[in-house]
Parts: sequence; structure tokens; C-alpha cells
Amino acid sequence: SETIIVTGNDLKQLRAEYSDFNIENDIECLILAPLIFRRELVGKVAYMLSDAAQLQEIDIALMQQIAARVALSMHSLRGSQHSTHSQAKSTDILIEETYDHYQIFDDIISQSEVMSNVLDQVAMVASCDSTVLIEGETGTGKELIAAAIHKMSRRCNRQMIKMNCAAIPDGLFESELFGHERGAFTGAIKNRVGRFELADQSTLFLDEIGDLSLALQPKLLRVLQEHEIERVGHNQLINVDVRLVVATNVDLLARVEDKQFRSDLYFRMNIFPIRLPPLRDRAEDIPLLVKHFTRLISKKMGKNIRAITQESMRCMTEYQWPGNVRQLKNFIERSVILTRGEVLNAPVHELVGMGQPVSGHVSAKEFSPVAVHNNDETISREAIIEALKESNGIVAGPRGAAVKLGLKRTTLLSRMQKMEISSKDYLVER
Repeated sequence: SETIIVTGNDLKQLRAEYSDFNIENDIECLILAPLIFRRELVGKVAYMLSDAAQLQEIDIALMQQIAARVALSMHSLRGSQHSTHSQAKSTDILIEETYDHYQIFDDIISQSEVMSNVLDQVAMVASCDSTVLIEGETGTGKELIAAAIHKMSRRCNRQMIKMNCAAIPDGLFESELFGHERGAFTGAIKNRVGRFELADQSTLFLDEIGDLSLALQPKLLRVLQEHEIERVGHNQLINVDVRLVVATNVDLLARVEDKQFRSDLYFRMNIFPIRLPPLRDRAEDIPLLVKHFTRLISKKMGKNIRAITQESMRCMTEYQWPGNVRQLKNFIERSVILTRGEVLNAPVHELVGMGQPVSGHVSAKEFSPVAVHNNDETISREAIIEALKESNGIVAGPRGAAVKLGLKRTTLLSRMQKMEISSKDYLVER
């Protein structure tokens, strides 16, 4: 599972034992990089050098990144071929493959089509050094997307540097970004390295870029254009190689029109915009997020929470979540604190007072718990049929059977196929 460099006698032996590999006689060095997907070795990619001295010029880390993308492409191709052959049986196979495909993104939990499109964009832009503008409401996960871009880039071996523009006073902003020399201003008792220098050869993530003052905007534009900075109190230019990812929860174009944001800086940053959907537009992801946060937080608190009531799950799925994923996570944390048994005590009645009222009549049977640690054997045939009846044969969507059972729709469809249950049998005729 590690990159192997083969030269000299080892290469001769390899050439003799694997004649089908077609290693030319003029090849002096062979680099074998593993193709790994989801911790499984799926093959190797070979780089051949005619001159062993060229090895000193090879970026092994970059080769490993290329190999990782080859493995990812192989998996996507296999999923595409599989879905083509299986299309007559079910068009949902592709959705399942897409969901598996995106398990490589740490901490990004989703099965919705809208988030799949976002993650497709992340995969597209990660390998290049173009500036990325991430737009989205507060709490939608902009920093997670920035981290995913960094982890898939050639700069992943270095730490991503982060800075929240809204948290830095205007008087200190230039020093934070570019650094300062000792004595540059009152309180500057020693030299300070700024965020751009810290992010050299790495990625700099600037959150809330819309709060950057007009006075500092041309200085940031100059760095993007010239790739050099100047510390406060110093007249020497310092070259930096930084990939910039910025994020905002405001309409930057509207600020440009209002003369609150420079148009040249906006268009320089808007090379590859990624728009994150609010949680209310990806309701099918809510059950996954609820179970994920419940498992994560209950483990940290040393609690053994194994289930969530169906009514709690329904209320959380139908709620609009103006604070998005961050609000949902905080709500689950409060719920875990309140829980004393194995069933999550989610105070869903509190959501009504936060706006976007939760509707629907609560029946006793709706309080049957949904397992937090679902697997194929957790949900019975009777429970699936009952959920299909209640949802009028609808499997997906916020009112579908999958949500009522707390399952991914692909998991439910697979379970239904094994049990020979057809959703058509429970469709309501109109």
C-alpha cells in the first residue's frame, strides 16, 4: 500500500518475472504508486524513467495524489458501467453508487442530488490552483468544503491556514494577513509572520470575505495578481505560493453594485464559485445527519443512545433549520444531554418556537423508535409495509417511507428488493 521505487538489479528481476508488463530495456527506474479506494488496494499505476537521475526531480507526493484521483475515476467508471447494465431494473442504482463515491469526503454526510453536484464541483476544482469562492448561508458547511478541496489538492501535505475576516478588527487585519516587523506600530514588540506566509505552498481559507474593508481589498487583489506580499513596516517583497479559497454568506455581487466591494476583486475571486444549498433544500440528508451527530456526540459524552422516535425524526426532517447544519448539530447535542436512556430525547416542541412550525398530528404508533445504528436486519417487513402505507407508497422525500424508518432511500430500496416488497402496491389511487 506504499509507493515503491524499483531500480538496478531489482528492476532486472522484475522485468524477467513479469515479461507481460512490457518494461522497455532503456528504463532505469520504475515507480509503482498504489491505487487505493476506501482503504482497499484496487491496483497500481507505474511511472517509468529512462534516466534514474530524473528521480531527484520527481514529486512523489504529487504522484500519489494523481494515483488517488485515478483510483477515484476507476470507481466512478465502474459505478457508471454497473448502472448502465442495471438501468432496466432500477434507476436508483446510480444514486447508491454516487453516495458510496462520496464517502471519501470526511465529515460531509449526504445522499441528496444537490449535494452530490456540489461534491462533483469540489472534485473538479481540487486538482488545480484556481481561487474558489464558496457561497452559502451561515451553518451550511463552507469550511468543510474548503477542507475537502485542500485534502484533494497537491497541497494536502501542508496544513490549511484559516482566517475569519469578520473576527479581525480593521486595525489588525493587514498585520494578520501579511505580518509585521518589530516596531511597525505600537505593540509590535517582535516580528510576526502573517497568514499568507504561513500558507506558503498550502491553502489559505478566508471566511466571511464580504466583511473585508474597502481599504484592504486592493491589497488582497495585488497578492492574487502578483503572488507577493509586503509585511507591515517593511519594504521588502516576499514571494508566496498560496491557493486561496474564500467563503461568504452574503450576496457579493449585490455588494459590488452597492460599491461596498470592488468589482475587480470579486471577478478575480469568482473563477470557480460553489454554491452550498441550505439544509431545507436537502431534507433527505437530515435523517443521515441526525444519526451521525447522535452517534458522534453520544460517544463523546459516554452515552449509549441507540434509537430515535419516528415522530422526532419526522419533526426534525420537516423543520426548516434557518441555522442549517450547525443549528441541527447544536440541537442534537442538547438532545443528547437531555437523554437518560437509549432513545434520544429530542425536545422537538422547542422547534415550534423558533419559527417554521412543525406540523402534523402525533399518534402513539409514530413514537416507535428508529434505530441509530441501522443495518439490513434492523427493520422488519411489517415496519416497512406500515411505513409505505403511511407514506402512500412514496419511498423518498421528506414524507417518504425512508425518512419514517430513518434509512437511506437506497438502503430501504435494497431491503424491499430482498423482501420482494413493491411500493406500487401501496400507492393511493387518485
